[in-house]
Amino acid sequence: MSVAAPASAASTDPPSASAAAPPRERPWRAHLTVALIALGLAVYVTNGLWRDPYQHVLSDNVGDQAWFEWLLAYGVHFLTTGSDPYFAEMMNAPLGVNLAANTSITVYTVLFAPLTHLAGPQVSFVTILTLNLAGSAFAWYLFLRRWLVRSPFAAGLAGLFCGFAPGFISHANGHLNWTAGWIAPLVLWRVLKLREPGRWLRNGLILGLLLAMGFSIAPEGLFYTALACGVFLGVWSLARPVRDEAREALPTVLRALGVTAVVAGSLLAYPLYMHFAGPLTFTGTGFNQRYFVEDTAAYLSYPSRSVAALFGFGSDLGPNRTEETSYFGVPLLLLLGVALRLLWQRADPGRRATLRAVAVTGLFFLVLSWGPRLNWGGVELDIMLPYAVLAHLPLFDSALPLRFALALVGVFGILLALLVEQMLDRRVTPVTMQIWLGAGIVVSLLPIFPLPVRHQERAPEPDFIANGTWQRYVSDNGVLTALPFALNVHADGQRWQAYTMARGGPQFRIPDGYFLGPQTHSEDGLKLTGRIGAPPRPTDWLFTRAALYGYVAQLTNADRAQARLDLQYWGVETVFLADQITGSDHKILFREAVEATAIDLFGEPERVDDVLVWRIRPGVDPVDR
Repeated sequence: MSVAAPASAASTDPPSASAAAPPRERPWRAHLTVALIALGLAVYVTNGLWRDPYQHVLSDNVGDQAWFEWLLAYGVHFLTTGSDPYFAEMMNAPLGVNLAANTSITVYTVLFAPLTHLAGPQVSFVTILTLNLAGSAFAWYLFLRRWLVRSPFAAGLAGLFCGFAPGFISHANGHLNWTAGWIAPLVLWRVLKLREPGRWLRNGLILGLLLAMGFSIAPEGLFYTALACGVFLGVWSLARPVRDEAREALPTVLRALGVTAVVAGSLLAYPLYMHFAGPLTFTGTGFNQRYFVEDTAAYLSYPSRSVAALFGFGSDLGPNRTEETSYFGVPLLLLLGVALRLLWQRADPGRRATLRAVAVTGLFFLVLSWGPRLNWGGVELDIMLPYAVLAHLPLFDSALPLRFALALVGVFGILLALLVEQMLDRRVTPVTMQIWLGAGIVVSLLPIFPLPVRHQERAPEPDFIANGTWQRYVSDNGVLTALPFALNVHADGQRWQAYTMARGGPQFRIPDGYFLGPQTHSEDGLKLTGRIGAPPRPTDWLFTRAALYGYVAQLTNADRAQARLDLQYWGVETVFLADQITGSDHKILFREAVEATAIDLFGEPERVDDVLVWRIRPGVDPVDR
């Protein structure tokens, strides 16, 4: 079957029993079944958050959940105030944050703004996370059934694998961008449609709109998808059996791509400008590309949130539990190797062109995921890899190499769907081979069946914030900060500001925050790689150190003088400390140390509602002693 021909069309593959007569069941029954199973699995994976979305938080990634909740709330804010959707002044006072240089999920923030306003960003977050997982599985099912297989069971099984593969379960720990795996099959679908004669304008327009939407949700994932399309179609088009077919389709495809470029370019002109040349942007990424690589042994291992991990077979080769991007296990890799060989042996020349392109695409992303140097078993080897050359190129310099492994999920899903369909069509002989392959599928998929993402309790929103009492202590749009200052490892202040933005009405700004920004706020910042959060100042580090390590510094008047400068720079009018503060991964923050440091620095606090409050006179407080 040609890669550009739908599975329901005439095929150059040998005829099969299932192809002799169309099935009696209507497609919508299979569609509904897969959709319900996918939704059920997604709710199962996220059930810890659903049980209490206001008090539960992802314990493996408190910071990213706070970030995306903040973005969802900012969507309500910019829709009601007319603020810039790609630059926010509400965080990192007095400078703000370039959201285009981060992951802004603008489409989600707009679409879910009513829910965010009515129920809070906590509910919107878990809703989007659940729909992302379910939608990814369903989108892959539709793509596979439309273009590659006729069997709804084969497409459904492979689609569920793609939607709930270990890498995407890992990213369910806080990433609303990376769990949007439904973008890839939709883009692939529309790319394959570009060759339709007489519909180049329509298809180019649809693809352009889809790319603009995908960029606003998951720009890095869209880059990987575009890269996969380029590699796959390039290899496929050069195959002798389909070379004439590809040459014939080329003019139509180029016209459609021209329309796509105009549509996507028009819609993305401003966000692209902000991303690459806007204020407070930076070069590359804020993460170490030699650290965030996929260990070769990780492909043979099992993830921490899987059935295999229940029996002690989980691995900790990833940089953290949010980046376990491969972890397929030895049985699945062996099964897919056998599947590729069997499919190749039984394929006609046209299908072999497709299989070759799929295999080369998988190999391409496999090597990229290893990063600039090969790692094995947690040890970096002195073996240079191709990514060392690519790492300094635009786009590649912003990517984390280990995430290229996510593209292999689609490759493996395609092979799995093709294998299962051949088994169902009884085209795999002898019968013993069918039995062995069936057992192999069970042994391969059962160990990586996902466990629910971990969660923990988080500090409730203080009445001081929820009841609006804070408005008596801060001018409209003034600067208010919780202690410790908001950061990924203690993000309460950022969360509480988000809840206020979601409700609407008077607002306050915060210093610092969890985001990606430049290393310096001078012109050199654009040329340097990014960093997590704002460049630290002595005063915010004072409270971070107290919260994380329980360290209470012996303060001097020199420290108070520095605090006056820092607080005046931020424009802070009031500081408060809640009765509870939240750490990550079930870690307890040292609230007593934070309180002791604050009293030593600012003096005795005022008890207001359920928080301790210190008023700050810019340039005056804290006073020397």
